[in-house]
This record gives sequence, structure tokens and C-alpha cells, in this order.
Amino acid sequence: MKGPKSNKLFSVIVTGLSGAGKTVVLHAFEDSDYFCVDNLPMSLIKTFVHLCCKTPDISKIAIGIDIRERKFSADLAETISSLRRSHSIEILFLEAKDDTLIRRYKETRRPHPLGYKDLKKAISKERKMLAGIREASDRIIDTSSLSPHELKKLITQIYSSEKETPMSVSLISFGYKYGAPPEADLLFDVRFLPNPYFIKELKKFNGTNLKIKNFLFGKKETQNFFAKLYPLMDFLIPRYKEEGRNYLTIGIGCTGGKHRSPAIVEAIHKHLQKQKFNVRAIHRDMDSAV
Repeated sequence: MKGPKSNKLFSVIVTGLSGAGKTVVLHAFEDSDYFCVDNLPMSLIKTFVHLCCKTPDISKIAIGIDIRERKFSADLAETISSLRRSHSIEILFLEAKDDTLIRRYKETRRPHPLGYKDLKKAISKERKMLAGIREASDRIIDTSSLSPHELKKLITQIYSSEKETPMSVSLISFGYKYGAPPEADLLFDVRFLPNPYFIKELKKFNGTNLKIKNFLFGKKETQNFFAKLYPLMDFLIPRYKEEGRNYLTIGIGCTGGKHRSPAIVEAIHKHLQKQKFNVRAIHRDMDSAV
């Protein structure tokens, strides 16, 4: 199957082994504009799907179900069979290797839902209980080698009908005399650059003025800085995106936040726009600086 059909309610039943990544997957569906619900009682699934069909704003739903529903296997098979007569439904089954599941349980320190003290026995028992559902699944994903970010990205690629949104980058110019912005993920200190503040005919202008830009960008120090900074940003920002980050804040600071840092932010803003990033520039202290 290849995701939702147009103009119909598309439902994904997310199930599988405990610890295989159901929560991460549901978050990925949620980020892809699916209406999601977890641990819905089996007896309410039909009613829930029928109600969603009657709600104009809902076209895609994802329902998380696991072994905690005691009549799991028999009831789910009957429910899916019944719904498929009139709805587009896919079963997504998540699994992982035993050693991976054991490691994840040890890291989270959560008990297995079957209540066994021996994790190996619990996992083995659960595999047997879910064998029928696994066999009937439309898609099986082994998450053993996937990080949460990689799993989320995989689900988005398979099920999202929308184009991937570009990374949103906020550039903040600031003055260190007023404190660094606490929301910044990356900070660059440009106080090593020549300061227009000490040049009488430039002091009254701010960093968005062409006179300030010409002064700074004509300096070898600034040119060498950009020659190193642009390749670094071109490398870093896509890596943050790959790790699941949708927002990145970069702070550029000088002494007062009026001349150097705003000029540098303006230049970076133009560069990142050419790279097709969703970028905005904020000059936090430009009007406060004296």
C-alpha cells in the first residue's frame, strides 16, 4: 500500500511488539496531520472510525493498539474485517529483535505490559500472541536499527501526502552587553571584526545601512569569516534537519548589537534564502544600542 487514497477517510492501525516504537510512530503521524488516538478500547474502534467519517475536517486517522487490550487478537481481526468492507484501512506492524527490545526496556525501566519479570519470556509470549495480526498486516517495519528520528522520518516519507517542510531558521543579532539570547542553539561572536562604532562618520548608522556593510564586507577579516562560516552552515543545518529538528535559532553577537552583528545577520539571511531555507532575521538590540 502507498498511503491514503484521496477524498476518503484513510485509517492506519498501528500495532506490534511492545517497545518497537509505537509512540514515536504515532507522533510522526500526528506531525503529518493525522488525527491520532492511542490505546482506544477495541469495542470503540468502529464507532470512532464512523464518527471520523462524518467529520469533514478529518481525512486521515491513526489508531494505536497494543497487547494491553486483553482480547486483542480475535477482536482486532474481527474489527478490521468489518471496517474494511466500507473503509480504507491499513495495518502497520512494528517489530524489533529481542536484544533491541530488552535494551530499550532496560533504558526506560518500564515494565513489560504482560507483567512477566523475565523480559525474554514476555517478548516470546507477545510474539506468539501477535503472530496472527502480523501475518494479516499490510506493512511490517523492523525498528531494530532505526533511531527515533530515523523511524519518524521513515513514517513521514511513507504516509505523508504533503511535501516536506523546509527547516525554519531564525537569525538573531544581539549585543553581549545586553546578554546572549537564551533561545539560541548556536552562537557566533563577531567582536573580533573592526567596529564601526569608533568611526565618527559611521557611528550613527546601524548594521542594515549600506555604509556599514561596505565598511565591514570590505575587510579581509570579514571575508575570511564568511569563507569559513557559509560552508559550516551549509553542512550543519541539513544535519539538524535530518535529526528531526524543524526549528533552529542562530545568534550573532557583537558588543552593542547595533553595527557588526546586524550586518552579518543580513548577509547570512541572504545566503540561507538562496539555500531554500525558511529564514527570518531579528535585530534584537539594534535600536537599543547607543
